Amino acid sequence: MQMLPVFRLARSLVVAVLLAALSLTAAAQVPAPLDRPYPGKIILQADATDLAHRRVHVHEHLTHPPRELVLLYPQWLPGTHSPVGPLDRLAGIEVRGGAERLAWRRDPLQPYALHVTVPAGMDAVDVDFDYLSPTSPKVGVQEFSREIALLEWSSLVLYPAGHAARRIPVEPSLRLPPGWQYGTALETSAEEGGLILFRATDLETFVDSPVYAGRYFQRIELDPGAKAPVRLSLFADRPELLSVSESQLQSHRDLVHQADLLFGSRHFAHYDFLLSLSDQVQQHGLEHHQSSENGEDPGYFSEWDKTVEGRDLLPHEYSHSWNGKFRRPADLWTPNYNVPMQQSLLWVYEGQTQYWGQVLAARASLWTREQALDSLALTLAYYEGQPGRDWRTMQDTTQDGVINSRRPQSWPSWQRFEEYYSEGQLVWLDVDTLIRERSAGRRSLDDFARLFFGVEDGRQQPLTYTFDDVVAALNAIEPYDWATLLRARVQATGVAAFADGVRRGGYRLVYTEQPSDFFSAADSNRKQTTLLDSVGLVIQEKDGAVSEVRWGSPAYHAGMTEGMEVLAVDGAAYSGELLRDAIRAVQHQSRPLELIVRLGERFRVVTIDYHGGLRYPHLERDPSQPALLDQILAPRK
Repeated sequence: MQMLPVFRLARSLVVAVLLAALSLTAAAQVPAPLDRPYPGKIILQADATDLAHRRVHVHEHLTHPPRELVLLYPQWLPGTHSPVGPLDRLAGIEVRGGAERLAWRRDPLQPYALHVTVPAGMDAVDVDFDYLSPTSPKVGVQEFSREIALLEWSSLVLYPAGHAARRIPVEPSLRLPPGWQYGTALETSAEEGGLILFRATDLETFVDSPVYAGRYFQRIELDPGAKAPVRLSLFADRPELLSVSESQLQSHRDLVHQADLLFGSRHFAHYDFLLSLSDQVQQHGLEHHQSSENGEDPGYFSEWDKTVEGRDLLPHEYSHSWNGKFRRPADLWTPNYNVPMQQSLLWVYEGQTQYWGQVLAARASLWTREQALDSLALTLAYYEGQPGRDWRTMQDTTQDGVINSRRPQSWPSWQRFEEYYSEGQLVWLDVDTLIRERSAGRRSLDDFARLFFGVEDGRQQPLTYTFDDVVAALNAIEPYDWATLLRARVQATGVAAFADGVRRGGYRLVYTEQPSDFFSAADSNRKQTTLLDSVGLVIQEKDGAVSEVRWGSPAYHAGMTEGMEVLAVDGAAYSGELLRDAIRAVQHQSRPLELIVRLGERFRVVTIDYHGGLRYPHLERDPSQPALLDQILAPRK
């Protein structure tokens, strides 16, 4: 590098210092969110009628803005555990005061903040912008189709800095395509010429109340006549997908009943399951206090036996109304959406919800007992074969929302990812069975759920908790050194007692040559062949693409990686069935398994020296132990 003359170097340093000072000054102008009311309000109108371009136009009228107005776009989104507000999707931002166009500038250190100087005497400003939803999977997950729209208010609002979200009044409205219907936890005040007017609320409740809308819609009351109603709002690609059998309906009603028996309270005025049945828009789950976003395959009801794997989604998100929304970790509850959230107790927030979601799925007959056990066997087998815990704790994975933002990984079994869900589930199974064993069956984690999450029936304002609160509540149910046990499970590396809860529950993990029906249905639904517990591969059926290689497995040692494409097995064109047959064949032979693979424009022959046959996980009853797992999964009366 060429050396600068001394005077040029000095001038550069002065400029750098001045720029840094200016940046810090601008950043300091973003007011901290104080617990004080915003003197005005946001009147927000969203127009979602431009389906062709996947565009939502938003108009905001902000009354009584400060002279130095800072508009914030939500960055830290509740339930996502990461700073992933889609700022890049905003376009056409324009701020006006009456007929006068006002300049805005982005904060140099906080790009989610926009600065606007409001002329003296101006008592309102108007803000317009477009939210450009992805038009193809290449750009991002699909929120719109010709039949369904998934609308997140967190993506459709700019709000004034300096105030806690719950102290900012909002008067929202929404325009939908003609003939479309909608579901939301927001209360409707009127509908005028296709414009839906919602009752005034606060920004926190507003952001926490998304809207699902669509051409084909059905609303089902799951607890008719209840003081705090629970509704199932269905949106589908086609009208015939909305047909629900009586037994299917009863299972969803039983979910509500079993949750009542578990938690002993309702912390909502009403609750809306928003459920899309579509392969055109994203399939995911996201919790809210009085609703949840849920996406399932189109055949969730019409092909009931094929969609078994996803039937714990609604129980999981419903449990979050108690764990995560009403009661939430103290370091996770922030005053607005641009203050970083801390994630230290996600293994309680998500881990125990994962546990209750699957338990409630069984208790409500969304799963049979056998299906619940088969699901648990898959989870236990995954951690038994995961080497990543040798170096990384579960506690550390609570930061994955910041570290990874849910991007794909090349080596998930070594890198680890958000283990606070399923590994957390095993921790709470361990706790539940230990309480049952120590109390001779008189107490259980159900008692903890009622004491901890069911407190103050009817209260909707969040009640926070700390690690010490969790430990104290457990000790109130069954005295024990819970703090040491929980820290050992969450904060340690190396071999953990993953199987303790299963063992104490009266079962043990075994492997057989035949997959369970649950395993086969999951593979069929995902259109893949899973061989993680034998050669260490997951392969997509459509094109033979390798989507996962287990670290340290036979396939790993043969040099295989995610991203390869398997073209042939022992000289014959690839299929999942052919590969399974080949694994059976080499079990009794000395020759290796031979694959032809492609990576980019390179082809090679891979030989896998494996002779252990097919291995699929199952839970087998251990008669030497009481069947506590069966008791846990049985419906409550």
